[in-house]
Amino acid sequence: MTDLAQLQAQITADIAAATDEAALESVRVAALGKKGSISALLATLGKMSPDERKTQGAAINQAKDEVSQALAAKRDVLKSAALDARLAAETIDVTLPLRDAAAEAGRIHPLSQVWDELTTIFADMGFSVAEGPDIETEDYNFTKLNFPEGHPAREMHDTFFFHPKEDGSRMLLRTHTSPVQVRTMLSQKPPIRVICPGRTYRIDSDATHTPQFHQVEGLVIDKTSHLGHLKWILHEFCKAFFEVDHINMRFRPSFFPFTEPSLEVDIQCRRDKGEIRFGEGEDWLEILGCGMVHPNVLRACGIDPDEYQGFAWGMGIDRIAMLKYGIADLRQLFDSDIRWLSHYGFKPLEVPTLAGGLST
Repeated sequence: MTDLAQLQAQITADIAAATDEAALESVRVAALGKKGSISALLATLGKMSPDERKTQGAAINQAKDEVSQALAAKRDVLKSAALDARLAAETIDVTLPLRDAAAEAGRIHPLSQVWDELTTIFADMGFSVAEGPDIETEDYNFTKLNFPEGHPAREMHDTFFFHPKEDGSRMLLRTHTSPVQVRTMLSQKPPIRVICPGRTYRIDSDATHTPQFHQVEGLVIDKTSHLGHLKWILHEFCKAFFEVDHINMRFRPSFFPFTEPSLEVDIQCRRDKGEIRFGEGEDWLEILGCGMVHPNVLRACGIDPDEYQGFAWGMGIDRIAMLKYGIADLRQLFDSDIRWLSHYGFKPLEVPTLAGGLST
């Protein structure tokens, strides 16, 4: 019994000396583990006489219980101390200003903003949005749009072509969103009123051209549409987009294979100290091309030009974004510079509306 008392005292001292939970676990295993000192004493009870077992068994079990209680108490102390140490190490200075929420820190790219702005404007006029694939056929990208064989736009210096197929046909990255107009005319019966925003691709790169850029085109097909309707739509769009009360426009004769007559559109502006202001001044700036849809295009898309007519227009989303928000170099739109985006970008929750302002 004296040896048991000494053993229990030693174990109790080891428990008190444990500085962390790992050391405490070592003490527990040495005392109560399968080969522990107290477990070894319990194993000898089977060899004792009934009287010895009754006396010494009670003493050994009592020692075991007291050691278990001491271990549990020490474990609670160590856990509390570890938590206090962690809290002390991970304190937060509540006097620091709050970090911006994700909705405040993030920014919408100007191209995405302008895409939403023009969609909002044309949707208010009753237009729906049509989309198509970036990889197109020569038939949809050129042939059905009245581009003759040998046209410069078909050549490699303008168009990204894929390797020819076995039948000699070639797929390509669309050079404009006009194939979406073709797909719309092939799949819908007039009247048609759509805009076609999307990515386009041409082999060109400088301060005002990139190999991949964005366009939005519009198409109206019905029995009575004419250039007066086209002029009104473009005039209302420019007023709403540039957020001015009035803007003068100038239409000049031009040539496009897919329209006849074809027109270039200039808008009134004033250039002053590196800025361009619209709706004032005596300067002019070309902004888009348009015209009446060529009868050959209508025929190629299964529409009778003797019954239906229409008009179309197209402009660069990147270009009008640069004009409206004072971006000097087109390539900056694709540089992925966070500093640039934080300056030119828009807060995610500032959704453009005609009533509340497109670019508030």
